[in-house]
Amino acid sequence: MKRSQRHIDFHVGFADLGSPATLAWFRHAELKHGRVCMAAFVGWLVAVSGIHFPGLVSFSEGVSFEDLSKLAPLAQWSALPALGKSQILLAIGIIEHQTEWKLKPHYMKGGVPGDLKGLKSFWDPVGFTSKLDAKKLERQRLCELKNGRLAMLGVASVLIANTIPGSIPLPIAFPDTAAFVLPF
Repeated sequence: MKRSQRHIDFHVGFADLGSPATLAWFRHAELKHGRVCMAAFVGWLVAVSGIHFPGLVSFSEGVSFEDLSKLAPLAQWSALPALGKSQILLAIGIIEHQTEWKLKPHYMKGGVPGDLKGLKSFWDPVGFTSKLDAKKLERQRLCELKNGRLAMLGVASVLIANTIPGSIPLPIAFPDTAAFVLPF
């Protein structure tokens, strides 16, 4: 039996559901969510390890980074002062604005999904990607996509493991956190 005869195709036709613009929107969303989850998973690992910056988070409220590092990861967000949360959300909004409205052409009109050139060296300040040829750059983008998918599973797994005891087969002792955390 040839390899092609043994191969089972699980194609369900999602790529045939929309226009190229719709598929670009899905790919951009997948890349964006993957990047957020990669940062979130690293942040989770830093939070559970107790690593923190020196000094105060808020001078006016006297909250230090050390105080926050003693809390569980999701409780850290709850303990963050409202002004700090607002600054984080404002930074996210600025990044979103730059990537959605400043880039020409837009990814739904012929641009590249996941392109962050509108952030002017924010994502790659050293310029590693500018030194890559087209083939290597395409491979790096595929690696980013796959790592983002894995990070989405990782973040979901950590949240599920914290919420449902015994839901993962490994005996990992995650810090106790609330099942649902409100943003403010």
